[in-house]
Amino acid sequence: MQRDPICRMMVDERSATQKSVHEGKTFYFCSSGCKATFDKDPRRYAHS
Repeated sequence: MQRDPICRMMVDERSATQKSVHEGKTFYFCSSGCKATFDKDPRRYAHS
């Protein structure tokens, strides 16, 4: 399980359909909305 960096919800990375890679690390999201927020400013959320 991974934590969505936007809403902090736990996401199962094995079944997650929404994900982004930033600086070589994969981030998993609970929804397309959280992914879109992250993708607008990944540096803001990547190190939370």
